[in-house]
Amino acid sequence: MNGNRLHHGLAAVVALVVALVTTLGSVQAATLTLTDVAGQPLATAKVREVATVPTALDKSDNGYPAPGQVRRVDPEITRFTDADGRASWADRGVPVTYHVRKPGYRDASVSLAAGSAEARIVLEPETDALKLAEARPANVWLGALDLGDVKRKQHFMLQCGFCHQQGNAFLRQERTARDWSDAISRMVRYGARLATEDQRALPEMLAAGWRQLREHPERLATPAPWDPALAGTTTITEWPIGDAMSQTHDQLLGADGKVYVADNIQDRLYRIDPQTNEVTVFKIPHREGDAAGGLLAARLKDFPRHDSTSNAHSLAQSARDGHIFITPSAQQRLVEFDPATGAFELHEMGAGFYPHTIRIDAQDRVWFTLALSNQIAMFDRATKRFTLHDLPTRGWREWLTVTLIRPIFKLMSWGLPLANWLPVDRLATGTPLPYGIDITPDGSVWFARLHTDEIGRIDPATGAVTMIATPFAGPRRLRSDSEGHLWIGAFPESAIVRYDPKTGAFTRYDLPVVPKGSDTPYALNVDKKRGIVWVTGNQSDSLHALDVRSGSWRSVPLPRRVAFTRDIEIAEDGTVYTSTSNFPSWHVEDAQPTMIRVQTTAAR
Repeated sequence: MNGNRLHHGLAAVVALVVALVTTLGSVQAATLTLTDVAGQPLATAKVREVATVPTALDKSDNGYPAPGQVRRVDPEITRFTDADGRASWADRGVPVTYHVRKPGYRDASVSLAAGSAEARIVLEPETDALKLAEARPANVWLGALDLGDVKRKQHFMLQCGFCHQQGNAFLRQERTARDWSDAISRMVRYGARLATEDQRALPEMLAAGWRQLREHPERLATPAPWDPALAGTTTITEWPIGDAMSQTHDQLLGADGKVYVADNIQDRLYRIDPQTNEVTVFKIPHREGDAAGGLLAARLKDFPRHDSTSNAHSLAQSARDGHIFITPSAQQRLVEFDPATGAFELHEMGAGFYPHTIRIDAQDRVWFTLALSNQIAMFDRATKRFTLHDLPTRGWREWLTVTLIRPIFKLMSWGLPLANWLPVDRLATGTPLPYGIDITPDGSVWFARLHTDEIGRIDPATGAVTMIATPFAGPRRLRSDSEGHLWIGAFPESAIVRYDPKTGAFTRYDLPVVPKGSDTPYALNVDKKRGIVWVTGNQSDSLHALDVRSGSWRSVPLPRRVAFTRDIEIAEDGTVYTSTSNFPSWHVEDAQPTMIRVQTTAAR
């Protein structure tokens, strides 16, 4: 009884937090010490420092910053407590707030005045089984979801997890089968190729499956613990960009050291200077006559607010003059941007459909996938001409669909719901979907084709196309390492795979998540200098890193829940950049998308 009184007395007095603040005037650092209610230090807690009153964001241009104007934003800095429960930050000179999170405990926050040197926070354990379950990342819930068989589960992950998470708090809430049926119809219009049989079967399964897990949280696995080595070695910095109506899709680490992020739904390009915290927004120009939503107008007709005719997607930079090329997925064009002047140039193709992932080769030729017309495009900057390479189809039905893709989407833009009328099989016949692309050191152009379980090679000298079946489902984005091996995300299989073009061998590496098979690696990139492959863990709110030489994994938990990430850039010093890319962005915690920098200072 006395122990219970003491326990509840502490909770009442400190309201989950006890803060002892010593003000010493101007100091060089603020140190936070974290303990449990018994006074024992709590290691490996995630602590996010934010400005208590952040600099107001400019919203003068339809809710977004005025284009071309340099604005300063306040970064958020996350660190992990060490074995003594301590973490430190440089003094910002302004009041700050620390948000603390550790699995098994209740979240807590404390605010400090400018110049404060020390804070002590006491975390209370969470004893409510449902709240403990609700705090687990989406992959734990998705891994436990029963959809009847493995093939249906993988198909669901492939088709219903490429814009946002499945299993987060918003997605697993109570819905009727009719609610799920309506949501699936909307997602099919957005582009999901969920098989017709699964469109019919899944509504009841999802309604019942999520309900069963909410009522029986004991069925959930315990996720892998956060690595104690994160303390003192890992710092995560976030810069808020966009808002709940944005989709900060891909990013590029520019030669100037700045990071460029494309907002797909608002046709804006953000330039973030990580050294000065300055952000500049550029608006991608619309041509007169461009329809709202571009050639995919029906896709966004129900979206609350967008300013897009292009749907800015993927970025690549020319080594010759530093110009940045952007694929506008809703147009038959290529966007060129000069960072030095802020000027855009639009290059019309007049053919192809859905410009997607983009790379530039050593001859300064721009290569990109055309996802819906089943082609690979090349833009020769010297002649300003496009060459389109047709990829093989899987029979007459697919050939017909690919050939008629432009009129099909034209009819859809007029309001005809063809996407929901046409039957779909689990092979997504009709949309083979060439997706990721990269250039190997020998100049070969390699790509992944998501719905056909293939990768392919284009010989840039002859245009010859070679297709290679993959022994795994859903090859999404791929990158080359320094030796010409290809690293490929096996999206619905929670794995990455290395392919050796010389031997034809595939080597599989399962992601380090619990339960096994529950994550969806949207993209990856290779730190060629250190032999590390970084992978987006967009169901697990994390980034994963594979040390190729040792075969060992490490994971970095990201600051926010529902951190769906879509691309990775790596600096010369090993610093990693990504961005939260949920569609819609209001899924992410705080409804605030961010550009993210991960700095690690110790080798594993």
